[in-house]
Amino acid sequence: MRERRAWWKESVVYQIYPRSFRDSNGDGIGDLNGITERLDYLKELGVDVIWLSPVYQSPGDDNGYDISNYREIQQEFGTMEDFEHLLSEVHRRGMKLIMDLVVNHTSDEHPWFQESRKSRSNPYRDFYIWKEPVNGGPPNNWASRFRGSAWEYDQATGMYYLHIYSPKQPDLNWENPRVRRAVYDMMEWWGKKGIDGFRMDVISMLSKDPSYPDGEIKDGNPYGDGQPYYTNGPRIHEFLKEMNREVLSKFDWMTVGEGVGVGPKEALAYAGYDSHELNMMFHFEHVELNPGPYGKWNTNRVDLRELKAVLSQWQTQLEGRAWNSLFWENHDYPRAVSRFGDDSPAWREMSAKMLAVCLYMMKGTPYIYQGQELGMTNMHSQNLEDFRDIETFRVYQEMTGRGLVSHEEMMAYINHTGRDNARTPMQWSSARQAGFTEGTPWIGVNANYREINAEDEKMCSNSVLAFYKRLLKLRRSKDVILYGSYRLLLPDSPSLFVYERELDGERALIACNFTSMEQAFALPSGWEANRERLIGNYEGEEKNGILRPYEAIVWRC
Repeated sequence: MRERRAWWKESVVYQIYPRSFRDSNGDGIGDLNGITERLDYLKELGVDVIWLSPVYQSPGDDNGYDISNYREIQQEFGTMEDFEHLLSEVHRRGMKLIMDLVVNHTSDEHPWFQESRKSRSNPYRDFYIWKEPVNGGPPNNWASRFRGSAWEYDQATGMYYLHIYSPKQPDLNWENPRVRRAVYDMMEWWGKKGIDGFRMDVISMLSKDPSYPDGEIKDGNPYGDGQPYYTNGPRIHEFLKEMNREVLSKFDWMTVGEGVGVGPKEALAYAGYDSHELNMMFHFEHVELNPGPYGKWNTNRVDLRELKAVLSQWQTQLEGRAWNSLFWENHDYPRAVSRFGDDSPAWREMSAKMLAVCLYMMKGTPYIYQGQELGMTNMHSQNLEDFRDIETFRVYQEMTGRGLVSHEEMMAYINHTGRDNARTPMQWSSARQAGFTEGTPWIGVNANYREINAEDEKMCSNSVLAFYKRLLKLRRSKDVILYGSYRLLLPDSPSLFVYERELDGERALIACNFTSMEQAFALPSGWEANRERLIGNYEGEEKNGILRPYEAIVWRC
């Protein structure tokens, strides 16, 4: 049975991290007008939808994911008039724009929390999660995702409030119907402004286990893992069905939820075609493979067999039942070419192209993070002072302070998996500060900007950027790629990722070499003759029986 067509299934989404995209006024911080200046670049790339990371008013403790006013624009990004102009220009080019919805928590400077902490009897008290001390300490042993305790003691009222992230990001109490109503009203307000949907930050965390039990202690953390008790909670689907009924169903929106703790089974509940909740979910199983003793803080390479198993499971288990999202990078994860490919000068371009073929020929909506289409890499800095991320600093302080790792070891981990790897400024040109700003950037430009930048790649027909344009054009032209079923081949190969797509008798074969060495590759039965090569990252003739280093080829028959 054919999938029902929808615009959000056939779209290519481009995530913009506004602080690092383009600075138009020279203050070193990207802004809304800078984004407007670069809309033609995105249109030429083949982008249909822009996902805008938070631009709401915020103190900036977690770079905008700590919101103090949902209906105002952060001053350093511009004004509401600048946003409305951006939205108008996006729509004028036939593109759409979705906003980041951050409603698991607010900033502690939000008026709701300022009222909530005034007294135990304040009308806004139960907008947040307050608990009495237990044995003179926190209510349970949960760890913050930014390290340390997830509970903060408030001297004025003698109680603790929950913050799964920073102490300046108190969790909202979704058990309170007044909280839900306030959120829905805010969402509808943005909908009436004309936005085209929401990416929903940590949406799987809205409902907590009401018993708040202690979590398991692991990964060298002195605190307990509360994730089983604050993700996929008992009322989460009730809340999201209500959100859909009250707001989402009123608009022709794209909605994608960030699914912390979500596997294929859970995704069907959130985004199944009959769930009446969301269009699709982000999952993180493929970008969180091969953890070390300290969780994600490691330098481990991913085992390709495990990667294939995870991505294939999502393809097959959601087939005909829900829609996939396809991403290698976002603002919370390192650069894909440094993590899954090879960012050495010899193989960076080839492996970046291979990774694009491997993922974006699968079934689902592609998400491209800014600079990914250029093959931008991790920072590779040995100085902690070059980083800005609150998570990085808190983890460094805890792990080196407790003597778990040395400075050198911790810097290696940060360079491999730290979030700032994706937050360095967009590399527009080889000019000063990579053409990002005329001033001093809020975080340093990657030192390789003279070799990797959009201006130079636009002039080169064989660049990573040029390849992305061809690949995205191919994708939208072939229903077998958009809607075909998926079948993994060679599941036990440690070097090759090979799969087929099929729709109404038309087939596509995708073969990718994940190594810097030639690999023997025999075409599957039925593919030896009458095949057409659609795209590949090597010029000229194929090498019979061989996939060259980081080679990727797509055929059809």
